[in-house]
Amino acid sequence: MKLSQFRFDLPLNLIAQNPTKRREDSRLMVIHRKTGEMENKNFKDILEYFGDKDAFVVNNTKVFAARMYGRKEKTGARIEVFLLRELNKPNRLWDVIVDPARKIRVGNKLYFGDNDELIAEVIDNTTSRGRTIRFLWDSDEQSFRKMLEFLGETPLPKYIKRKPDDEDKERYQTVYAKHEGAVAAPTAGFHFSKELIKRCEIEGIRFAELTLHTGLGTFRPIEVEDLSKHKMDAEYYSIDEACCGIVNKAKETEHRICSIGTTTMRAMETSFTAQKFLKPSEGWTNIFIHPPYKFNVADSLITNFHLPKTSLLIMACAFAGYDLMMEAYKKAIKDKYRFFTYGDAMLIV
Repeated sequence: MKLSQFRFDLPLNLIAQNPTKRREDSRLMVIHRKTGEMENKNFKDILEYFGDKDAFVVNNTKVFAARMYGRKEKTGARIEVFLLRELNKPNRLWDVIVDPARKIRVGNKLYFGDNDELIAEVIDNTTSRGRTIRFLWDSDEQSFRKMLEFLGETPLPKYIKRKPDDEDKERYQTVYAKHEGAVAAPTAGFHFSKELIKRCEIEGIRFAELTLHTGLGTFRPIEVEDLSKHKMDAEYYSIDEACCGIVNKAKETEHRICSIGTTTMRAMETSFTAQKFLKPSEGWTNIFIHPPYKFNVADSLITNFHLPKTSLLIMACAFAGYDLMMEAYKKAIKDKYRFFTYGDAMLIV
């Protein structure tokens, strides 16, 4: 398929700028693949569609304060530094994106904090905006992490036109986040509160956890019309025996397996057996799922409403079917569903 087929006109006022008061207060559109029926629900109604021995698979990655602002040596120019991944812990080497990139060259030093609490040196160019930097920090790892958290801010996407606040520190994170490493949140999980999870568990639904550290590549614009030529950035994932046990038990007993989000789905579609059971593994995945695609593990998906021409929308179309999904998006716009990070949810069954 072609990228242009995933274009639609999205009113900017439908891009949610703030989270709902409570996590489960978001709306839920339910899409039935077999019949084409679409229902308008609330997210807490999710229990109408799942029950005893079904499995919810979640991504327990944790977002860190990846966006920092520093000053260039000598000129004092303000530079945004977006931390992508740590390359070498003992040497404090990081892959980053800098903006404006034209001002940053190898050898430059960057100063962070009102009192220059942290200093970094640019040691390499990676892409047009990418750099490798070394933080000049002699103290222990724990104090270094605390300094990054102190100087960094919640990495809200640029489509949210406001500065992050204290509420975002909690809400731009799932309640089950455990393993730090993501620079973008698995937003389908935002709708689960601890109370709703407890209600699900009382009904017999089991939660299986895996990890995929979401990077900016998931949200990077696709620049080729032929989708088969698009290359995703690699992201680290880990699936353990406990997760596989829960998922495969549900599959063996013909109960539902619901992927909570597209990142979870990508991890599962990276690691399955010939019999289509989930298998333990860890490593890096750059799988790009687009129509036509036959899914192997999960039979239902919870996801948010995505922006046009994104890999997230394209995967949702692969799962639900292109025509049905695009009709659902027309309905979502007509019914004023909230889109993107802090927006409403969709359940595809």
